[in-house]
Amino acid sequence: MEEEDNYTKDGTVDYRGNPANKKKTGTWKACPYILGNECCERLAYYGLSSNLVLYFKHQLNQPSATASKNQSDWSGTCYITPLIGAFVADAYLGRYWTIACFSIIYVFVSLGMTLLTLSATVHGLKPTCYAKDDCHPTHAQSAVVFVALYLIALGTGGIKPCVSSYGADQFDDADETEKKHKSSFFNWFYFSVNVGALIASSVLVYIQDNVGWGWGFGIPAVTMAIAVASFFSGTRLYRNQKPGGSPLTRICQVIVASLMKYRVKVPEDKALLYETKDGESASIEGSRKLDHTKDLGFFDKAAVEIQSDHRNSSPDPWRLCTVTQVEELKAIVRLLPIWATGIIFSTVYNQMGNFFVLQGERMNTHVGKSSFKIPPASLGIFDTLSVLFWVPVYDRIIVPVARKYTGHKSGLTQLQRMGIGLVISIFSMLSAGILELIRLKIVKKNNYYDLPEMPMSIFWQVPQYFLVGCAEVFTFIGQLEFFYEQAPDAMRSLCSALSLTTVALGSYLSSLLVTIVTSISTRNGNLGWIPDNLNRGHLDYFFWLLTVLSVLNLGVYLLVAKWYTYKRPVGTVRSDKK
Repeated sequence: MEEEDNYTKDGTVDYRGNPANKKKTGTWKACPYILGNECCERLAYYGLSSNLVLYFKHQLNQPSATASKNQSDWSGTCYITPLIGAFVADAYLGRYWTIACFSIIYVFVSLGMTLLTLSATVHGLKPTCYAKDDCHPTHAQSAVVFVALYLIALGTGGIKPCVSSYGADQFDDADETEKKHKSSFFNWFYFSVNVGALIASSVLVYIQDNVGWGWGFGIPAVTMAIAVASFFSGTRLYRNQKPGGSPLTRICQVIVASLMKYRVKVPEDKALLYETKDGESASIEGSRKLDHTKDLGFFDKAAVEIQSDHRNSSPDPWRLCTVTQVEELKAIVRLLPIWATGIIFSTVYNQMGNFFVLQGERMNTHVGKSSFKIPPASLGIFDTLSVLFWVPVYDRIIVPVARKYTGHKSGLTQLQRMGIGLVISIFSMLSAGILELIRLKIVKKNNYYDLPEMPMSIFWQVPQYFLVGCAEVFTFIGQLEFFYEQAPDAMRSLCSALSLTTVALGSYLSSLLVTIVTSISTRNGNLGWIPDNLNRGHLDYFFWLLTVLSVLNLGVYLLVAKWYTYKRPVGTVRSDKK
């Protein structure tokens, strides 16, 4: 029995494929390599994304609205491609090999990072510039930049959905002590993300603005190589979840079987529904069985056993599915309304990479009375500092205090945590809108319309950045943990990718809103809300629009969260190989 307790009970194995030994693998001794990988990868990503809108505007000579739209489209694609990596991880390679393969693609094979660096350094590839803000790229030069950026988007797609789930895999779900640490892991995972973002939004942005884009893009390429080395260094310590086969196939099987049996009545006694025998694990590799839940009863028809379901004594998987397969689909369907409410939040978050930067560009960027000028994109450092402040406060203070009142092991439920973040995000848009309203009043009063920088300190933007950072700690981290915990065992990468698509769709929604607003507000020859010269526009109206959408989104979230049904796994999983 003592030897049995030395091994994990959630189906994880070590790098040799043997059952994972608790004393030799996983937990916090494996996490530094994963967190180091994420820190360096995010430094590389944010080193590109933080200042990209200004690169588009000044180096590629794009109008403000176009630059913002292109930045949003690229950022969105970086969070859609994780669906590809997640499918590969859950169905075929597992998380370890998916991270390893796509990391190598990111740096060496796709040449995305290298090509982007070359586009900013090599004569003939970089635009011809007569002054800092007077560049004239050819169509071919612009094309090289976009090819490089979208190759990077493909590379990050294999890494992003797997890393947080892989870190959580290092803690055994069947061990209560390790399970408590798993919740803490998600906090420190996001902390490491923002350490990378801190360096990117301060050091790298300064280098891009004051030294050159070649160095500014070259350093992220080097840090990505360091990320790959960090990940491989921990190979012997990792716990690995076996891939469970194609999750999309299993989902389709349940849908097809349910439709084929639409006239079949589901028995009152749910114990009569088809499932593998007691003592056996679910028919899905590395997955625990899931207990039956009452809602979404139509899909239960797929688990009703009738004579025509069997072919040569074995069940036809397209006519008869296990309760666990049915519950996998139910779990995904239940997640979708919660997932949808994350899109508006991500639209708010997306403003830091474009309109916050463009707003700051029109303000006084001097630090105090010195001659030193802070790049507008570097104000993102205050978002990062906010996250770095709130993560330990939440983990070490808020959770223990809340636990005394709620009795919940995590202090707040994941749904409560996300809801608090949605409330804070509303105030971040209010802050940005009020600042822009005041800024435009000063412009009008003093006739500053054509001043490139008005005498109002850029540091008035700090509150809106700080509020977004605080909202991230509650909503994004809560979302990471929620989608991991509520995902079926064999679909965790896919569900992590699903949560990331809210960032993608938030970026696309931001781009769509800009397109719609520009189209409507520029009718009859008007300059519109978002002209190239923001002093003659009404960016504050755009922030008010996002405030209203955020309030409506919060109302929808409260309704769907109230009726959410949690998944109920039963039993443990052990590998047969020893």
